Amino acid sequence: MAKPGDSSRAASAPALDSLDFALDRASPVPLYYQLARQLEAAIEHGVLAPGNLLGNEIDLSVRLGLSRPTVRQAIQTLVEKGLLVRRRGVGTQVVHSQVKRPLELSSLYDDLEAAGQGPATRVVRNETVPASADVAAALSVPEGSGVTLLERLRLTHGQPVALLSNYLPADLLDLDSERLESTGLYRVMRTAGITLHSARQTVGARSATAEEAARLDEKEGAAVLTMQRTAYDDTGRPVEYGTHIYRASRYAFDFQLLVRP
Repeated sequence: MAKPGDSSRAASAPALDSLDFALDRASPVPLYYQLARQLEAAIEHGVLAPGNLLGNEIDLSVRLGLSRPTVRQAIQTLVEKGLLVRRRGVGTQVVHSQVKRPLELSSLYDDLEAAGQGPATRVVRNETVPASADVAAALSVPEGSGVTLLERLRLTHGQPVALLSNYLPADLLDLDSERLESTGLYRVMRTAGITLHSARQTVGARSATAEEAARLDEKEGAAVLTMQRTAYDDTGRPVEYGTHIYRASRYAFDFQLLVRP
């Protein structure tokens, strides 16, 4: 006859058994930090997938030969990063991994799909609006002229990760909201015969407004990454100007720096 908690242990055992923890008890690096980093790496590389159960703190401390406070602190570190969640009566569960995106001219949808992140999109706005001074300058159109504004909420595993605002010349192409909820903007542009060639991009950071926080399921004032991008086609024509914000707890830009000869 099964005992209470057996189902939780059974569900968590396969995930934990696949991990080979290397904790250096002689290291000056705290054990909780070593454990947190190794669990985070396992989540990032897909060894621990969304939905995997790790069991409760007692199970983990016994399995790893660590004190319960050490395990609790490691778990709390990843809970605060949004990678784990504690569920009453179940234990600790993997929520998702942080999205790491290369700094290159690519679609967020395509990058998430390639990484197995299960992207989904909600179109918030798809309409023609007067071009502000910034938008007009980016798209080389007269200020006040009509441009297409596309606002979308991008999600992974059902959780919001980015709020995307894109401006396009009004006569560039027809944007179908239903289609845009099943694929990426750049894929739609390529299908329409638009060849993206280059872009200018600026990355920054700030605090989320109340409206942004509500849409991204964050607290008001939470840290968000920002990105502004103007993309050009193969004739040098600006075809898209984007102003995007990303949850810093779930998203990072990843790039390589080379030493100039």
